[in-house]
Amino acid sequence: MRAEHTPPGGARSFVVIGGGIAGLTAALHLLTAGDGAVGVTVLEASDRFGGKLLPGEVAGARVDLGAESLLARRPEALDLAREVGLGDRLVPPATTSASVWTRGALRPMPKGHVMGVPAAPELLAGILSPEGLERARAEDTLPPVDPAELDEDVAVGAYVAARLGREVVDRLVEPLLGGVYAGDAYRLSLRSTMPQLHEAARTRPTLTAAARAIQQRAAENAAPGPVFMGVEGGVGTLPAAVADAVRARGGTLLPATAATALRRTPDGRWEVTAGERTLTADGVVLAAPAPAAARLLAAESPAAAADVAAVEYASMALVTLAYRRADATLPAGSGFLVPPIDGHTVKASTFASQKWGWIAAETPGLLLVRASVGRHGDTADLAKDDDHLVAVARRDLDAAVGLTARPVDTRVTRWHDGIPQYPVGHHARVARIRARLGALPGLAVCGAAYDGVGIPACVAGGRAAADLLLGAPDRTEHLMRNPVPSRHGGAGE
Repeated sequence: MRAEHTPPGGARSFVVIGGGIAGLTAALHLLTAGDGAVGVTVLEASDRFGGKLLPGEVAGARVDLGAESLLARRPEALDLAREVGLGDRLVPPATTSASVWTRGALRPMPKGHVMGVPAAPELLAGILSPEGLERARAEDTLPPVDPAELDEDVAVGAYVAARLGREVVDRLVEPLLGGVYAGDAYRLSLRSTMPQLHEAARTRPTLTAAARAIQQRAAENAAPGPVFMGVEGGVGTLPAAVADAVRARGGTLLPATAATALRRTPDGRWEVTAGERTLTADGVVLAAPAPAAARLLAAESPAAAADVAAVEYASMALVTLAYRRADATLPAGSGFLVPPIDGHTVKASTFASQKWGWIAAETPGLLLVRASVGRHGDTADLAKDDDHLVAVARRDLDAAVGLTARPVDTRVTRWHDGIPQYPVGHHARVARIRARLGALPGLAVCGAAYDGVGIPACVAGGRAAADLLLGAPDRTEHLMRNPVPSRHGGAGE
């Protein structure tokens, strides 16, 4: 077994376990923010870096096979892209108008809502039935929101349904949350998935008043520019650029190298076993998915390991289809969401060549469409082969938008256990994990399992983990008091 130790010259050494965007960001931040010489090694179990950010090709067209956009109202991901030389490739969507496929028709996505909770019920006309709209209006007749109810974590679906009616949840909140978490709104935590609404509701008489306050604050504070941004060539090119920056600063990246053991040495350092390697480091960033992180934590913190192991994941698949433009037409807009209550297999679809101008410019003769299948607890179709997934995607696209043409190429990308779930109690679980790991100096966790599934949240978490190891308590204490949520993310985003 080969032993690898601290770099020469008294430099501090760090190991990052997990080469997704959170781990890569942590590695880069350790190298750029460290006071003096720093050695960093990144271990990635798979044969590539990037996690859920994956570039690919369908019919020769470049396209994302994972997450495809960055929330521009948060600076972290855009700042990282600029730092690694992608600033001139950041591009806004060509269109942001989307639809909801519900009650037998494509209906325009309403404006003025916070993840489906409207600033005024009338905004949901068309999405809701007349009866559902009347029930939403009735919130003004209910007793005011009791802040004490929100002291304990509550499920999004149950709480919003009690205030505004189930139709608001089933027809709008559920598909919007599903697009981020591939989860069930009646299990997901209001505090963890919609923290702005959770906080605003504590000081407002109704949920609609809370949504209005958030909308007004956003309008007052919003910087000019788009809400989302993409990257020419695909968001999936971002990890490779970060990895190149890590290497350029002297970091070592080891793909196909799984960490199998983690222990604290008698002198207070850390020893990481990875195959034939044993690496000794001053600090470790654990950025692996929860199951792998739990196994590595078991020896040093069984209690923290148990909480990490309890994080559940949803699996999903992304079906990408390419059509000859001469054979197919699509309605205007960037795509549509599908409420599970309507009983379709596809949960969402993105018209990629309409949403991103760079795709249309590179392949003017093609239309590219993405369709997602599967969410937490709904895996029957995922157990079937790729041909089945392509067939059900084509069937639902035909029913939704009349897309009857035969695709010239297809690709199915499966994200097994790809999206962590934030059920009721998630916030408390993360707080317990970090409190227990606080007794183990030189160890930090980050990634989508903890503080947000979106790319900006993962970038922020990676930086905060690096700051913890570098001894910058102000940033990390802020993270623990104010977890980094994300309303947008996941492989379907």
